[in-house]
Order: sequence, then C-alpha cells, then structure tokens
Amino acid sequence: MSGMSASLALRLIGKTEDKEHAMIESEPQHAREISYFMENIENVETVDDLIGDYRLYSFVMKAYDLEDQIFGKAMMGKILKSDIDDKESLVNKLTDDRFEVFYEAMGFSDEGAANSNTIDPEWKAKIVAAYVDTTYVNGKAEDNEALGLALQFRRKAGTVDSAYDLLKDKDMAQFIRTALGLPDEIATGDIDRQAALLSERIDFDKLGDEDYVESLVRKFAAISDATSDTVSTNPIVTLMSGALSSSSGSFVPVTIDIDTIQGFSGYKLR
Repeated sequence: MSGMSASLALRLIGKTEDKEHAMIESEPQHAREISYFMENIENVETVDDLIGDYRLYSFVMKAYDLEDQIFGKAMMGKILKSDIDDKESLVNKLTDDRFEVFYEAMGFSDEGAANSNTIDPEWKAKIVAAYVDTTYVNGKAEDNEALGLALQFRRKAGTVDSAYDLLKDKDMAQFIRTALGLPDEIATGDIDRQAALLSERIDFDKLGDEDYVESLVRKFAAISDATSDTVSTNPIVTLMSGALSSSSGSFVPVTIDIDTIQGFSGYKLR
C-alpha cells in the first residue's frame, strides 16, 4: 500500500485483515516459529528459562513489539523479575509503556521464579495472536507510516486513561498531534502543558468507544493525506496543498475543515 492514501488504505484493510493474518500464520518462517513456541513454551517456568531459549525469547519479544530490544537480555530479565507493586522497581521506572504491557502479559511471579501461564492453552493462543497481529501492523507501517500509526492507535486506544498515557508512547503521541492538527514542535515543550492541551481536546472516557476512536482515525488519515507528498494526485489533497502553500513556497494561513472534506458525521472532539 506504499504511495496509497491512508484513508483509502484503511478502507481496504477492513476487508482483507483476517485473510492477511491467516497468511502470516501460514508463511513458512512464521509457521515454524509459532510451532516452536507452542511446543516448547510449557518448559518455561522462570525468567531465566525464557531468556535462555533465544527462539522463545525472540518470539514473545516480537509479539509485544519489542524486537528492537531483543539484544538487551540483562535489562529484560530485570524487568520481568520486577515487583510491579514497588514504585522503585525497574518496570515502573521506564517511560516506554511497551515494557509494562510485556511484563503484564508474561505474568511471572516470585521475582521471576514462577509462571503458570506457560501451560495454559488460552494464554499460548493469546501470545500467538499478538505475534501475528504485531507482524501484520509492522508490515503495514513499513509500507505506509500513517497507516501503521492509525492501526496502532486503534489497538491501544482502549488502554489509554489520560493524556500522559498518550504522551509516553512516541507513536501514539504523533498520531494524536496529527489528528488534532497540532504541530510536532509542541513535543519539545513542558509535558504537563502538553497533557493539559490534549485533555482539553480529547474525551478520554470515550477512548473505549469504537465510534469515537474511528472519528479520530478518520481525522488523522485526512490530515495525513493532506500533508503527504505520496498522495498528491488525490484531488482533495491537491486542493488542500494549494491552500497550504503559495507559489513561492511560503506558508499561507488557512482554516481547513476536515469534517467537511471527509463528509464526516459522528462524534465531535471536545
């Protein structure tokens, strides 16, 4: 979907997502790793058992979008052995929420010395589903960054309780700035002021509501398309691009009504 508008790509994947998940599961490379995980994860009782089996360790790390951290075995071991109830523990000190999500999903107890999840068929299926879906989303993001951000927001929105939850996730923060028409420059400002700004514009109580989430996704896609060089053949984008810059290349202040452009009707942002 490289070069395709984010809006069009989002409409298309709604019809193909299940089939593409099934294709990922059946691809030889992924099928081998899924089979290895299913057959061997029950041998894992401790954090050290998991870290000691590189294929299992890599599989669960990829499932929770931590492939870029696979090299950090020592750190990951300390995270998984942390006490989540201790505010001073490593898992609570890290600002990247992927680590806490991973910690909770693995479910080690007794400082990493026990785990009853690994013999649970439902838990195994959940990890495999996470692996397949993360592979799917990351593949889409490689083709179309805006699409990847939208898919991630759809999946994570229900876990967001406050502006700080958005701001501590780089991709979620980028998504919401775009969806609200805010400049990226505000990301360098005071975190509390950023949180206050988002709180004025987002109804956090509705982030578990699919329709409200989709209203944000559609706004994000429309603005992404309007500012993307890859979809300049879209007549709406051409119109908006003309409003955004003059022939000299200088910025021309305008008011863009995204709802009108989309024909959007539904929840309105506060």
